[in-house]
Amino acid sequence: MTTEPAGLTGDHGPPADLRTLMAAFPTGVSIITTSARDGAGWGMTCTSLCSVSLDPPVLLICLRCGSPTLEAVSDSGQFAVNLLHAQARPTAELFASGAPDRFERVAWRAPAGAAGPHLTYASHTIADCSVLSTQVVGDHTVVLGKVDVVTPIRLQRPLLYGLRAYASWPEPAPVPSSVRSSVASPMASPVASPVPSRISPERPAKLSSAPNPRKHSDR
Repeated sequence: MTTEPAGLTGDHGPPADLRTLMAAFPTGVSIITTSARDGAGWGMTCTSLCSVSLDPPVLLICLRCGSPTLEAVSDSGQFAVNLLHAQARPTAELFASGAPDRFERVAWRAPAGAAGPHLTYASHTIADCSVLSTQVVGDHTVVLGKVDVVTPIRLQRPLLYGLRAYASWPEPAPVPSSVRSSVASPMASPVASPVPSRISPERPAKLSSAPNPRKHSDR
């Protein structure tokens, strides 16, 4: 059950300029994916992602109220967090645009046990999560998810978003030995094998402007 926290209702004067505040706080970029009961894939670009607990491993995401992706996450009880690498800006823009054919324009897989479509050619790491609880806060819903599986895909700089623009990590980030050994395994790297015939190669989204991923659009 979701409820509105106390203290958010009533007249407290003009709202604070949260957009300006958060624009000055660069973050990584993810795409949250899940599957509806009819098997249809849903997904949206999301920068509202935060770790909550290491034991048990829990993270949270914030999705716009009324979002079809949020509805599918609530129905299925699970979701995948696709952390994007620096070359995946077109995919971030595509999934922020709300284009109805977005899953037809990117490479993805749905391995056994996946909590949502895996965007293997746009991601450097993917986490499969189970929904623990949800909480409505204003115009968004906070979703707490237990991290069931973390799959490193490739060693590549992450995509960042801040100051209303995309960017990449300026220097090669140090890679933990545990991640390096996982990615080195042929089973963990989709680059080591050809793309299955049912998956079309990822194509850049032809957009006239760069949508703001903080708007979490998936109409």
